[in-house]
Amino acid sequence: MDQMTEHSKKAPASNGLPGMAALHPGVSAQLREYYQSVQEEGIPERFLQLLERLDVAERQASEDTRIKDTAR
Repeated sequence: MDQMTEHSKKAPASNGLPGMAALHPGVSAQLREYYQSVQEEGIPERFLQLLERLDVAERQASEDTRIKDTAR
């Protein structure tokens, strides 16, 4: 019997989740730990600057549209 057939007999899948959880018991804990570490990281200054530039550009585009609409 090949591994795939043997595996599918051991872990019946219902939407794939229970079988996978049984095969990888520590995955959810590792994912939670990784996600927590990402949450604790600061946002890089360069990214904040890019977001600010985007906000300025969006405000300018909104003002330009409003001016064009009132000129009609």
